[in-house]
Amino acid sequence: MDLILFGPPGAGKGTQAKKLVAELGIPQISTGDILRDHARRGTELGQKAKPLMDAGKLVPDEIMIPLVDTRLREPDCAKGFILDGYPRTIPQGEAVDKSLQSMGRKIGLVISLEVPDQVIVERVSGRRSCPKDGSVYHVVSNPPKRPGFCDQCDTGLVQRDDDKAEKVTARLQAFHQQTAPLKSLYQERGLLRRIDGVGSPDGIFAEVRQAIAKAGK
Repeated sequence: MDLILFGPPGAGKGTQAKKLVAELGIPQISTGDILRDHARRGTELGQKAKPLMDAGKLVPDEIMIPLVDTRLREPDCAKGFILDGYPRTIPQGEAVDKSLQSMGRKIGLVISLEVPDQVIVERVSGRRSCPKDGSVYHVVSNPPKRPGFCDQCDTGLVQRDDDKAEKVTARLQAFHQQTAPLKSLYQERGLLRRIDGVGSPDGIFAEVRQAIAKAGK
C-alpha cells in the first residue's frame, strides 16, 4: 500500500513510521532523508539543494518534486511506501498523484496524527540533546539522570534553536496554513483517517494498523 503520514512537527510521525516499516516491510520516505542523500552523493539536484539546506531555507518545489518522483520509482518502493510529512501543499500532492498515475498506482490511505498545538509546543520545547553523541532527552517525559547533562558522556545538554517555544509556534502556524487545503482534498476523496496522536506509541499504532486494515478491504 502507498501511504501518506501527516502530522505537525513533534506529532510522532517518525515513531509511527518506523513501526510501519517493521510491520509492512515497505520504506519510510522523508524529504530530509532524500535531500541529505542527494547532497551527499553530489547529484545535480543535490548540488542545487545543499546551499539552501545549509542556509536553513526551504527547498522549492522545482527541486523537491523531481527528487521525490525519483525516489518513488526506486525498486524498494515497488510494494508500497510511507511518505513521512510529504506532500504538504496542493502542488506537491498533485505531483505525487501524477508520479503514481504514471506507474499505474495511487495513494491508498492518508493517516493524520492529530495532536493539539499546546501539546506539540510542550513536547518539542522540552527536548534537549547532547551535542557530542546526539542523545535526545525530554525535561518531563525522558529526563537525564543528572539534570542538564548527558547520561552517556556527561556533556552539557542543549536546546535546538528550532525547538524553542516561539519557533515551534511559528512552525505550527505555517504547517496548518500549508496542509489544511491538502487534508481537505484527501478528506473529499475518502482517503483521510484522523487518529488521536496523544497517548502511548503502541496504543496509537494499534489505531494506525486498524485504519490500514480497513483501507485494505
